[in-house]
Amino acid sequence: MSWSLRIRLSVMMFLQYAIWGAWAPVLYPYLTQGLHFTDVQASWIFAALWLACILSPWTGGQIADRWVPTQVFLGVLHLAGGAVMLGCAKQHEFASMMLLMALYALLYAPTLALTNSLAFHHLKGASEREFGWVRVWGTIGWIVAGLGLTLWRRLAVGGEFPVERMFDCLMLTGVVSLAMGGFCFLLPHTPPQQEGADPLAFRRAFELLKDRNFLAFMLIAFVVTTELQFYYLPTPEFLMSLGVQGANVSATMAVAQVAEIVAMALFLPLLLPKIGIRRCLAIGVIAWPLRYVVFAFGHALGVGPVIASLTLHGIGYTFFFVVSQIYVDKVAPPDIRASAQSLLALVTLGIGNFLGTQFTGLIMKHFRDPDSVNWTGVFLVPCALTVACAIAFLLFFKEPEKKLEASEEAA
Repeated sequence: MSWSLRIRLSVMMFLQYAIWGAWAPVLYPYLTQGLHFTDVQASWIFAALWLACILSPWTGGQIADRWVPTQVFLGVLHLAGGAVMLGCAKQHEFASMMLLMALYALLYAPTLALTNSLAFHHLKGASEREFGWVRVWGTIGWIVAGLGLTLWRRLAVGGEFPVERMFDCLMLTGVVSLAMGGFCFLLPHTPPQQEGADPLAFRRAFELLKDRNFLAFMLIAFVVTTELQFYYLPTPEFLMSLGVQGANVSATMAVAQVAEIVAMALFLPLLLPKIGIRRCLAIGVIAWPLRYVVFAFGHALGVGPVIASLTLHGIGYTFFFVVSQIYVDKVAPPDIRASAQSLLALVTLGIGNFLGTQFTGLIMKHFRDPDSVNWTGVFLVPCALTVACAIAFLLFFKEPEKKLEASEEAA
């Protein structure tokens, strides 16, 4: 792979996840404490993206697989999304915020799978060796967005940043989205598959579920993703309850992404060829209940162990979700890989995260008193469910050696 291509794909990933990292880790406190939305209303704001991920395979993957060059489609989506998010930052009522966030989500959701499929298209047979090095820049982008937001808040106020002004995360998202939209037109040309292809690529992606191994993988990935929301939604408020200042929450949570960089750039390229997809995925599944145990007893353990346990999120994300993308790319026929990645996004980012946000909101409501939150009760719920997922995964998912080799030959 040429350095020019590697750099362009890396910048693409950097901007793609800087957009997400600018708002996802820190928006919840602004919604519940700054705008005084209820936990259920705030969970619906987050659920907008996941609902859009349910719809995106029918639009994003299909359009890129059949009609429009992927880089052009990505550019249009990000430019429009940036404009919408800048408008979203000015909203103070739930109805208007929900409406604009839903529109933004419809624009952003397809880009998550399409950036992966574009990278895999140009990496060709080197995906196991190269994808981790390219994808790690997405994690770096997430970190830079969080650190940049923290630096801005500390310079702007000099102390505790008022929660009412935390709409700045939405402004940053809009600006980075516009930058990403312009950059997409510099990405390598990725034309749609026009000859010898099924016109209903996404239908063929569903046929992968006939394989029991693939079906078991998707079901377990779905449940794991529902429990991932117990990290994204409550963690900022949880950290502040332990004494972390609001202005420092984004930088503190970046510990997870630093661990993700190390795992993706060093451990994953080293371990994946040696221990295989099944064991790498198992590492990812097991990391999450370990983290939730520490969270559940965080007030007894203290803020230090809790911050240290954030590294388990980075390890879990790398070894489950990044390896999942590699696995799907390997087992999918070449002409439906964008749609296969969109199917993975549908099951995890879409249905899994949507139901997860609603479930998390209800659990938060159940364990929230007028003056406090029972954090032990909150985090023991996902701990129990992710332990069950780890056991199920080790029992029912097998290493698909033959299928992987056949897919590599087809590529």
